[in-house]
Amino acid sequence: MSNNVFGEPIISCSQTPLTGYFRDGCCNTDETDLGLHTICIVATEDFLQFSYEAGNDLIKHAYR
Repeated sequence: MSNNVFGEPIISCSQTPLTGYFRDGCCNTDETDLGLHTICIVATEDFLQFSYEAGNDLIKHAYR
């Protein structure tokens, strides 16, 4: 099992919809993942809006 940046086991990020490269709800990946689906965060609405205004539209990718 892979670890997160804190050295802890990666936990499920999303079950509905089931996300991740392997559709296992986690950020697991391997060398066949050309898109590098390795990021999962919990973001506030304020952060999403700030990022949008800075030109990085994360809102369209957010699962709420």
